[in-house]
Amino acid sequence: MNPVVHFEFPYKDGDRISTFYKTVFGWELTPLEKEFGSYILATTAETDAKPGTPAGTINGGFFPIKPDWPGQYPSVVIGVGDIEESMRTINQHGGEVLGEPYNIPNFGLYVAFYDTEGNRNSIIQPIGK
Repeated sequence: MNPVVHFEFPYKDGDRISTFYKTVFGWELTPLEKEFGSYILATTAETDAKPGTPAGTINGGFFPIKPDWPGQYPSVVIGVGDIEESMRTINQHGGEVLGEPYNIPNFGLYVAFYDTEGNRNSIIQPIGK
């Protein structure tokens, strides 16, 4: 199985969205440097690897809205072992890969896609896979 490993929400105002999710849900928000595209990491729970923490929890992040990017909606990121193979499979089964994968430093290869219902999601091949 390829698990959901991350979620993403677009934002117009990074400070505003960070304050909202920190205040309302107690999430830990960490703005990344410009080389990461002004992304904001959202820690929603301790990782599964820590003893005594709930299994199956995921963390996520927020990305700035960009006028030339397609499908900027809340979405999930699915971890895959081979991004090229997954891209072929998505296209063969009625989905549409949006562009070419790009490297997110220290994380892995990433690309977004539409599923057969028009939902925008993403896949990532983590570093070391």
